[in-house]
Amino acid sequence: MLQLQTTTFFYVDDDSDDRSFFQEAADELGENVSIFELGDEMMQILKNPPPKPSVVFIDLNMPIKNGFELLQEIRSSSGFNSIPIVVYSTSNSIDTISKCMELGASLFITKAISLSSLIKAIEHVMGIDWENFKPNLQTFVYKS
Repeated sequence: MLQLQTTTFFYVDDDSDDRSFFQEAADELGENVSIFELGDEMMQILKNPPPKPSVVFIDLNMPIKNGFELLQEIRSSSGFNSIPIVVYSTSNSIDTISKCMELGASLFITKAISLSSLIKAIEHVMGIDWENFKPNLQTFVYKS
């Protein structure tokens, strides 16, 4: 029997429904995901592995430390520059997208409204060769 390789994603979002939805999609794909309610919780684990994520998904609209602040903190911490960071947000404004790109996000995905579209988005993220991926205006925003 073929053993599927599992990946550890980190996902941070203050909304419990969104966290459950993301967990359901990861389960459907057989992927490991560590889910956090607050950015500081995720940073604590990120700085003290295991597990070490292959990709970090960040919501933007969170209390205490928003996604922009969290993105800046990760990118300014030594050792985390190569971790792909996917902004997963309800916003899809060009200003928000541009700011995420400027702050060093790897990819921007607007939150899915169905489980199948979230699964496709995660599959897209899993299919990227992150070592060679260089985001630009055409590749930065995933469109489902």
